[in-house]
Amino acid sequence: MASGFIILKYKKDADKKGAELFQIIPRKGNLAAAEWKLCRNFSTNLIQKVKADPSDVKSLNALTALYLQEARTSGNFAYYDKAALNCVDKVLKIDDKNFEALTFKATIFLSQHHFADGLALAKQIVELYPYSAYVYGILVDANVELGNYKDAIEAADKMISIRPDIRSYSRISYLREIHGDLVGAIDAMKLAVDAGQPGVEGTEWARVQLGKLYEQTGELKYAEMNYTISLENRPNYPYAIAGLARLAVAAKDFKKGIELYSKADSSSNDYSFKEALVDVYKEDGEISKANSIANDIIDEMVKATELSGKDQTAGHYADREMAYAYLAVNKTDKALEHALLEYNRRPDNIDANETVAWAYYKKADYTKAQEYIKIALKTNCKNPTILCRAGLIFFKADDKINAKNHLQEGLKNHPNISTDLQTEAEKALQSF
Repeated sequence: MASGFIILKYKKDADKKGAELFQIIPRKGNLAAAEWKLCRNFSTNLIQKVKADPSDVKSLNALTALYLQEARTSGNFAYYDKAALNCVDKVLKIDDKNFEALTFKATIFLSQHHFADGLALAKQIVELYPYSAYVYGILVDANVELGNYKDAIEAADKMISIRPDIRSYSRISYLREIHGDLVGAIDAMKLAVDAGQPGVEGTEWARVQLGKLYEQTGELKYAEMNYTISLENRPNYPYAIAGLARLAVAAKDFKKGIELYSKADSSSNDYSFKEALVDVYKEDGEISKANSIANDIIDEMVKATELSGKDQTAGHYADREMAYAYLAVNKTDKALEHALLEYNRRPDNIDANETVAWAYYKKADYTKAQEYIKIALKTNCKNPTILCRAGLIFFKADDKINAKNHLQEGLKNHPNISTDLQTEAEKALQSF
């Protein structure tokens, strides 16, 4: 009887938990406060509709879309991915072929870095709905993350033939970027920005990506222009603030860089801002402050990993991010452990291979590092950070020809890369 009571109570608790709908929570700082109030009011209205009619699929899908957008805006992916998945599963219990719910679920899988699951579901969706540009966008993203670059290009071509818009242009831009065509990537991202509505988060995200492309080509004045316009259109947008922070650091104004990165971090839960602060504090000579932040990042990521083990709906793979966090505090064994976990999930992806290569480089295992960096270079990517890291790996592995070629290519446009990497690359190049 006791066992039966426990099982029944567990089932009731699970049913109650599954019936919960998540409230929109306050954003960090003062990020688009008026916009957030509109989102909160809209979500409250939708939640009331669903509570009144749990079979209201239209309201459930609208609520899911709101959660996913709020995740992007706030950086609070764990909370909103779980909220969105909760709604999606409700819809799919009612209608297992519901287009919006299926595409939302595939999108959530990608957000959680469950790329293989996202790809498998996207393939099922495209069989049901073969003329949706949105589904082909999911196929692009999933194939890129898994290193299926030929399939990603084919999906992007299909996507843009159905609907040339900000989503398709931005994907074309990224594919051109990782295949070494930075000029073409800039042209496509300009089209993406022009196709969007100024001030909307998606448009300003594209504008920031355009600025970052200009940083790679050393055209910092154009990068600054785009970040400034983005902030005019969307005040306090953290990714635009971070762009200006990178430019301040490039100008050796570390105090301003710290101020701007701190401001960006105050408005978003994205770890990248804290990671950037670690680097700037190191460059400014504040090593203890840098290490303190780096260890805080690791603690937060470990807690998130433990949570995902207990609750699959909140699961998020972040091993690549953890690898770099451990490298920041010189824990190379832990860094390599997480880099290999990421690699084992997607061994054909160039970013995963670069992470493993860099971890081996930091461990002074240059033969192993060379093995992985060659795979990271397979798309002919011209990202200056990858090129400089590759050059240093080849240099240490005594492959002087490849070392010189990659270092020269990485530094030729005076790109905005980390000071430590630039200094090390320049020193190696001067030895020839």
